[in-house]
Amino acid sequence: MNKDIYLTNSLGGKKEIFKPIDPNKVKMYVCGPTVYDDPHIGNARPLVVFDILFKVLKCKYGNKSVTYVRNITDIDDKIIESAKQKKISIDVLTKNITNSFHNDCDYLNCEKPSFEPKATENISLMVEMINVLLKNKNAYEKNSHVYFDVSSFKDYGKLSNKNIDELKAGARVEVSENKKNPEDFVLWKPSNKDEPSWDSPWGKGRPGWHLECSAMSKKYLGDTFDIHGGGRDLIFPHHENEIAQSRCANNKSFSNYWIHNGFITIANEKMAKSQGNIFKIKDFYQRYNGQVLRLALISTHYKQAMDWSDDLLTQSKKTLDKWYECQKKPEGKVLIPDDDLVPLYDDLNTPGFISNIHKLYDKAAKGSDKDKEIFTTACNFIGLLTEPKSKWQEFKKNILEISEEEILQKIKDRNTARDNKNYQLADEIRNELLDKGILIEDKDDKTTWKIK
Repeated sequence: MNKDIYLTNSLGGKKEIFKPIDPNKVKMYVCGPTVYDDPHIGNARPLVVFDILFKVLKCKYGNKSVTYVRNITDIDDKIIESAKQKKISIDVLTKNITNSFHNDCDYLNCEKPSFEPKATENISLMVEMINVLLKNKNAYEKNSHVYFDVSSFKDYGKLSNKNIDELKAGARVEVSENKKNPEDFVLWKPSNKDEPSWDSPWGKGRPGWHLECSAMSKKYLGDTFDIHGGGRDLIFPHHENEIAQSRCANNKSFSNYWIHNGFITIANEKMAKSQGNIFKIKDFYQRYNGQVLRLALISTHYKQAMDWSDDLLTQSKKTLDKWYECQKKPEGKVLIPDDDLVPLYDDLNTPGFISNIHKLYDKAAKGSDKDKEIFTTACNFIGLLTEPKSKWQEFKKNILEISEEEILQKIKDRNTARDNKNYQLADEIRNELLDKGILIEDKDDKTTWKIK
């Protein structure tokens, strides 16, 4: 497709034509999980959003021309605290949560990124970057801590539209007597005896959270790359600090485009542990096929806040039930009409693309096998209808609240009620089955059932 891709760049807040540095080497970095607890539904949104952006970029520039890096933070204060609370080692905790994260990615049908570096495997790169920042007078050491001097970077705050005066007022900054200025942030800090530590010129310790992404993006994508993504909550201070570190250390621009997805809310309240409204992704495993969550997550434009509800999941499931009726595996290469792809090229407008899929479905339901193949290909492009219909039906069958044996007995009881002209009881049995997801049909003196 020759059409331009448009993306809303958080650096400036405007929708812009995406122009990669090198169309043959498109580079994207997305902040991954801090593996201290099982991922929740808020974490699922950037997983799916940037998975689809990865697909769109490959569609435009070719599968081999796009590099997607997503890190794993496996050393952090939250991890240390969580391991203590769970009374397990940090190594066991991070391995367990990383496995849980990968299971969630598979469940949501996300492609693997090109690279998935871990913070603990790149500590030496972080030490190197700190040395450069100290040499350039952008950082200072005090009491075995190293801090970035925010006042040394004149463009600090441009991404988040914050100024130094706001930061001095105490907006989300760590207070420490070791700092020259309240807004300065840590690059290296000493570890306690029972905490993980690495050797450094400033003593045994560990890096600050913000530093790892600057070091790892440089390793895999170079000093300057095309897209940096993540949740909206990362704009400040994390991404703001990344920009400051990287530009001062490398003396070059950092990421050209900054893409951020909106929050997920529950009953219009932001998800937070303090609110008690956190839903872990794994909590949905037994209740819904992962495609249901995937469709729900892209039913709202990525920039907007999304209110999560049972109604949203129910509607997504009904849509997929309908779409699976027209599934036909493409024979050979099938192209999605360019006009139908247009919404995805226009700032990743997934609701617009879903609307086009509904139109393709309407055509496929009345049309030829070729129409069904085009419809299925369009669904596949955003990670839907990728498994056989039989597997979709089998999952539905496995999550029913009633066994097949019970269904057949209910049908027998209903037929007996009808023979006795007890039509009220017969209707009650039909409605009871319907409430449990079973639709019964009478035809040619036989009663059959299927999952609704």
